[in-house]
Amino acid sequence: MAYVAIRGGEEAIAGSARIMDALRTMGAGDPIELDQIERQMPLLHTKVMSEGGLYHPRLAALALKQSLGDSLEAAFFLRAYRSTKPRLGETAPHDTRGMRVTRRVSAAFKDIPGGQMLGATPDYLHRLFRFELMDEGAETFDEITRDWFGNRPEGTRPTTFPKVLDTLRDEGLLPPLAEDDTPPFDITRTPLIFPVPRSAQLATMARGETGGLLALAYSNMRGYGDVHPTVGELRVGYLPVTVPHPVTGKPVEIGEVQVTECEIVAMFEKTDEGAPVFTLGYGACFGHNEVKAIAMAVLDRAISVAAQNGRINNPSEDPEFVLLHVDGIESMGFCTHYKMPHYVTFQADMDRLRAARGKAEEPSHVSN
Repeated sequence: MAYVAIRGGEEAIAGSARIMDALRTMGAGDPIELDQIERQMPLLHTKVMSEGGLYHPRLAALALKQSLGDSLEAAFFLRAYRSTKPRLGETAPHDTRGMRVTRRVSAAFKDIPGGQMLGATPDYLHRLFRFELMDEGAETFDEITRDWFGNRPEGTRPTTFPKVLDTLRDEGLLPPLAEDDTPPFDITRTPLIFPVPRSAQLATMARGETGGLLALAYSNMRGYGDVHPTVGELRVGYLPVTVPHPVTGKPVEIGEVQVTECEIVAMFEKTDEGAPVFTLGYGACFGHNEVKAIAMAVLDRAISVAAQNGRINNPSEDPEFVLLHVDGIESMGFCTHYKMPHYVTFQADMDRLRAARGKAEEPSHVSN
């Protein structure tokens, strides 16, 4: 693929950047603060951190402001920034049983150990405009906050809970947890050369674009596959992050990250021992993004079962098809690069077309 330089391009690019700033600043409104982005648009804000593959709330807010709210561009800023930072260490695998839960539900059971915890969700709200939000002010914020803290139920409840699916596993209805000491596949340093281990699949989807994952998972759910999943457990909360102490080597908590985790159960399959068990799909990502975690779990289950059965029947079961098409930044980059100058290649196409048309218009000579 060939490109050519544009004369006067540097001046035009600088002017384009000034227009971008003008779009952001023109008008009578006050500059939006990073805290406002982080606090008032948390679902968009954490979505950017998830797709950018970097948990940095402040920079995610800056990325959204700088990109004029374009979530893919904002994730691109985070991904580019992360690539410039040195790696200081690695953590051990984290057990999400220690997550400080803010929302926890199961569609598989009415009663679960510790109880359902509805938390913040739009699932039961009418999709009707609340026009009063157009004129709310600081006093409205204060009133809502006072109302929430003033009407919270008395007593304390636990913030960490056991896993719902442990009960199924104890009964033998799920396969036992496999012991695997293989180091996780590092998708930031090693290219995907298929076949890849499950850790690479999960890492790629955890950093994938929500809409891309949803489209492929939906294709599986509506017929291009055989998954009709049941959410065994969906949890949102804050996972403590620990790293080895540089002197003692003991794990030390250095902070926490917001995580959404989903485990689905689906159709049962026979095991090597012959006893059928439910198949399991798993999804986890940064931030509060339930659609992404569920879609990821559906695709994880589809890919895993297809690998076990030794056949791929649908695109959503093909790891190469899925993993190479769900990264929003790569997809966006390839799509938008077509806006760049392609004068040489298009001129060549026109030359070939003109030559073909010329030959087609030549009179044919029929000899007797």
